[in-house]
Amino acid sequence: MQFLRWLLLPLSLLYGFVVIIRNWLYDAGIFKSREFDLPVISVGNLEVGGAGKSPMTEYLIALFKRDYKLATLSRGYGRQTKGFITAPANAVATQVGDEPAQFKSKYPDVTVAVCEDRAAGIDNLKAQHNLIILDDAFQHRAVKPGFSILLFDYKSLQQPQFMLPAGNLREPFSGRWRADMMVVTKCPPNIGEAEFTRCYNRLSPMNWQPLFFSSIKYQPLRPLNGNDVDISIDADTTVFLLTGIANPAPLTTYLQTQTPKIVHHNYPDHHQFTLKNISKLAADFAACTSPNKLIITTEKDAQRLREQSLQNAVAQLPFFVQPIGIEFLNNGQQNFDKIITDYVRQYPNNN
Repeated sequence: MQFLRWLLLPLSLLYGFVVIIRNWLYDAGIFKSREFDLPVISVGNLEVGGAGKSPMTEYLIALFKRDYKLATLSRGYGRQTKGFITAPANAVATQVGDEPAQFKSKYPDVTVAVCEDRAAGIDNLKAQHNLIILDDAFQHRAVKPGFSILLFDYKSLQQPQFMLPAGNLREPFSGRWRADMMVVTKCPPNIGEAEFTRCYNRLSPMNWQPLFFSSIKYQPLRPLNGNDVDISIDADTTVFLLTGIANPAPLTTYLQTQTPKIVHHNYPDHHQFTLKNISKLAADFAACTSPNKLIITTEKDAQRLREQSLQNAVAQLPFFVQPIGIEFLNNGQQNFDKIITDYVRQYPNNN
């Protein structure tokens, strides 16, 4: 695998050159970036895959939803629709994408919208909202957000950084200096001072770029369908784990602290589950002789399991969803909240 990456390095250099030219054209004003007269917060990352954008977006929703008429706006990756769509209450992944469907499921009173053209999406939302949160929009230069939060996965930050296709970077690492704030996500809860310093030196933020650290906060399991029930996992429990996300490693590591018996059905990011996938899982589950067994999936994957074509097969299995949130380290939450809230309040309509 490492040898293949070296073979792809010339393509990475070409891709990086194109991205650098594109960013320069935006920075020079040759390509236009639109600004808006309402607060627009962008959540993004430099790498392909999961750096915790969805938990951060949900954190911001929870922070502002009571005081502002906010909307989230995503591209809607993986959906089978086109153009601007406002997610209905029963939105499914094929309609709006898995992350927007997740947002709408958890926050039904919040407007969740998708549009490939983020500027056009904001145009459709701005009359009825006074705060827009852009999910995964750091590379969408056609919109200039008022405040940009850039996320870095702790583990990925320790590894060499290469552009696509040899590596996972969507743009050069120097693009981080375009952000208003950086957050290192998925840190070990017991990270030491030496690691904080190493991350700081690796990112070298400008003096106006605050840097925060956060870890994953796992919440109680809940059934995919039906009412909440108390469920516990111990060393005798066999967990069948179904994932179609970019980086399932933190979840598997967490579950391994509770039981060594994990059977992982792992699929690519945004994988559209099929009846064949669920049938294979059901067969493996039925063949397991353990008296204590259950199936766990992620919140994002749960949205793709709610497709009508899968409902009968999924309903026959004891699916549980593992919700997650974020927890700021170094007592950083208060300062983080203040910086973001001060930005939103500087707009006359929100003061």
